[in-house]
Amino acid sequence: MPKINYYVIDASDKEAKKDFIDRHSVFIYCENNAKIGEKFKIKVKVGKEYTHPDDFDHFIKYVQLWNGETLMGETNFPPGTLGNISSNVEVDFYIISNKKKLKLKAMAYCTKHGLWQSDEKIVNLIK
Repeated sequence: MPKINYYVIDASDKEAKKDFIDRHSVFIYCENNAKIGEKFKIKVKVGKEYTHPDDFDHFIKYVQLWNGETLMGETNFPPGTLGNISSNVEVDFYIISNKKKLKLKAMAYCTKHGLWQSDEKIVNLIK
């Protein structure tokens, strides 16, 4: 099992490491509620304030969206997808669910710094 990295950082290292942590951290953007059986958009973004390299040996290889232990979607990137320009990887997933609640997590894999996971995002589904 690979080590999973998180956005959590202690106060003493926060300023010194914030660019490293931010450029690798994974964030989920979506509404808090969705309708059962209807298409629902979920944006996953790697980094907020700082961009990630897109070099031959250092890039985001994939982004995944999970509902609990179920893989909902995955996007793979070869090096150079972003034109070898430092940028924030963004992926829009569209899902349809018949569950009452989604417990979403997203993951991204950096070829130099490993696997990173988002905080959990709860989405309530209504009829």
